[in-house]
Amino acid sequence: MGDSLKKEIKFFSAFAIVMGTVIGAGVFFKSAAVTAATQSGSLTLLAWLVGGLLTICGGLTITELATAIPQTGGPVKYLEVAYGKLPGFLLGWAQGLVYYPANIAALGVIFATQLLNLFHLQQALLLPIALLAVVSITGINLLGTRITAYFQSATLILKMIPIVLIVVASLLSKSTVHFTLLPVDLPHGNWAQGFAAALLATLFAYDGWLGLGNMAGEMKRPEKDLPRAIIFGLGAVTLIYFLINWGMLKTLPLTQIAGNSNATSEAAMVLFGESGGKLVTLGILISVYGALNGYTLSGIRVPYALALEDSWPFSKQFRKLSKHTAVPYVVALFQLAVACVMMYFGNFDLLTDMVIFIMWTFNLFLFVAVFKLRKTQPDLPRPYRVPLYPVIPAIAIVGCAFILVMTLITQTKLVAIGIFLTALGVPVYFYKNKKQTDSSS
Repeated sequence: MGDSLKKEIKFFSAFAIVMGTVIGAGVFFKSAAVTAATQSGSLTLLAWLVGGLLTICGGLTITELATAIPQTGGPVKYLEVAYGKLPGFLLGWAQGLVYYPANIAALGVIFATQLLNLFHLQQALLLPIALLAVVSITGINLLGTRITAYFQSATLILKMIPIVLIVVASLLSKSTVHFTLLPVDLPHGNWAQGFAAALLATLFAYDGWLGLGNMAGEMKRPEKDLPRAIIFGLGAVTLIYFLINWGMLKTLPLTQIAGNSNATSEAAMVLFGESGGKLVTLGILISVYGALNGYTLSGIRVPYALALEDSWPFSKQFRKLSKHTAVPYVVALFQLAVACVMMYFGNFDLLTDMVIFIMWTFNLFLFVAVFKLRKTQPDLPRPYRVPLYPVIPAIAIVGCAFILVMTLITQTKLVAIGIFLTALGVPVYFYKNKKQTDSSS
């Protein structure tokens, strides 16, 4: 069966997928972890800037691969071309089994948590609301790529309302809180370790942009629209994150933000009063819901791409498309089921910390692949080439290595779980490979 997904994604939809997936829960709820780690307003803002710059360098680098290999499955295909089938399969396995379901589960949990806080509902309703959120988003995705992309664009516009309101109001209001951007305020103790932990926290907030490559096969002009969507999208996200955190630091004391997952809502109440704060919280809910849609939309394409090659377990079922909307509905239901199971076993921070190490390990291989393919396949069509080569890919590689080392030191158990789940794909790959060989002989 061939790849028969419809080419329905244009530039603005692609741009909305990047921004809509990236700007989700992270900007509102990782601020608590960042400030708790740095204990400094200026270090907090520096962490958000450095995290954004690392992400932009990574985006500029991987876009060269995305435009040279514009296929459904995105990074899975880039790894296959650069290193062979097994590394590509393992990325697809990790994404399909862990990364996307864990992100969907985490966003479902945070959506439900905020809804409970907004309407003062019982804690017992947390899981049912979270389940309802992820089920409803899967239902929207089953309506077809065009409708899902329009929905993503709409939620992007709506989610910008609370962000713009907080930024403008906080920057224009007279601050009762004092903090300095420069010179950098270094707290007592091991500030470098705290900054490293803060940087790791920001990376979840910047995560999600890579998923656009999964849908390159459904884009009308991937060679033009894909790099523009990633570059402009990530640049805008970095600016937004810096400004909203600056606004929060001007509005609330550092001690009130650190470790407080409701800090954004509290800042909104200080700026706009109780009613205005509730409206902003409603905007935050829309933001999380839109990010949930972005991860669901991207995640469905990964097992589907592997199923087309008969590499995924039960490939025959997983490559089935719905008759009228051409959506891989079996994959969508599988992803939903795994995410629902994960909700029972993890909280927001646990789930998000686990996926960071797995994805940045594969990101390292992707960054190196740009160098490798320039050498081994110089004639590969490259509609876009990473600017300032080799400086920007080198920055991406150094930043990635730092992230991996720090995660290994600070989150050893979670790293072990992530490696174990990824390694489970090795016997699956060889079993499927042997089965294909036997059937063709």
